[in-house]
Amino acid sequence: MKAIKSQRYTAFILFFLLSFSITSTPVFAEGDSHDSHAKEFIPGEYIMHHVADAFEWHLATIGETHITVPLPIILYSKTSGWHAFMSSKFDRGNTTYKNFRISHHGENSGKIEEVNQQGEVIGLPLNLSITKVVAGALFSVVLLLLIFVSAAKSAKRRTGQAPKGIQNTVEPIVLFVRDEIAKPAIGDKKYEKFMPFLLTLFFFILLNNLMGLIPIFPFGANVTGNIAVTMSLALFTFAVTNLNGNKHYWKEIFNPDVPMWLKFPLPLMPIIELSGVITKPFVLMVRLFANMMAGHMIVTVFISLIFIFGKLMGPAAGLAISPVSIVFSLFILMLDLLVSFIQAYVFTLLSALYFGMAKAEHH
Repeated sequence: MKAIKSQRYTAFILFFLLSFSITSTPVFAEGDSHDSHAKEFIPGEYIMHHVADAFEWHLATIGETHITVPLPIILYSKTSGWHAFMSSKFDRGNTTYKNFRISHHGENSGKIEEVNQQGEVIGLPLNLSITKVVAGALFSVVLLLLIFVSAAKSAKRRTGQAPKGIQNTVEPIVLFVRDEIAKPAIGDKKYEKFMPFLLTLFFFILLNNLMGLIPIFPFGANVTGNIAVTMSLALFTFAVTNLNGNKHYWKEIFNPDVPMWLKFPLPLMPIIELSGVITKPFVLMVRLFANMMAGHMIVTVFISLIFIFGKLMGPAAGLAISPVSIVFSLFILMLDLLVSFIQAYVFTLLSALYFGMAKAEHH
């Protein structure tokens, strides 16, 4: 039995790494010649290609064929109004569709430009497209709804009985957030009001952290490694904190109990306290973004070493370095698994601490 389990684990790891290598086909740039031998592997573009957002969901590259899932493009132009179409209307070059194109160069690289009949850029339309990150976030929301609706139905059906199935998985985590995060940070009498938000934060961040480690559609979107997502989460924490601040909270910001010379004529302490209100969500945003982005980038760096060695010293060198790259990539992925839980915990804990500070009474 142990041998069978070992073989299963080995097969799972090999399948995981094979899936990653398939979806991580390197990016090449063409030189002056159109000959295939003139193509050159560019590590920077390869790494950014796999961690940045995109208007399509790349699945694999076989030879020169790119297999992708098109996503909806939704644009508003001041000159021509609303437009909606699929990203498959754009090819991987600079093809223009309805006077729009995806820029691959310059300051607008990666953005959709609006051009005139002569191909000149006339501006950037309002872009409400469903990108890869947005699609990944929406998929995680649907998955969370399915999980918690199922757990809630199970809890209602098995009232007074031991939890079972998905309820048995979710309930201990909910109790952990309540007993180890919310109660100690906010207080036994005030924590219940913030529990829905804290649970939403924890499970959304955790699920997207874990989904980002699975390089197989519909997983693999680097949702929490996108600073726009972490900024939105941090802004929600900022809003909830300040909307629930009591008189003591605002007094400690604008009129703290410090010597008068620290408040007049230069309001030094109020400035410091007010800057703290702004830097707290900023720190939340950067910490989650940097940790999750770094994990993805390190893995792609190790994978790119195979192609770098192959380019510099021949295919044999690339083949020789492959085991080392795969082992280190696997180590980083296992480390990222731990970081996924830690970052969800830290973000939720700090949010709870901010809520507790906003509701604290004067002693």
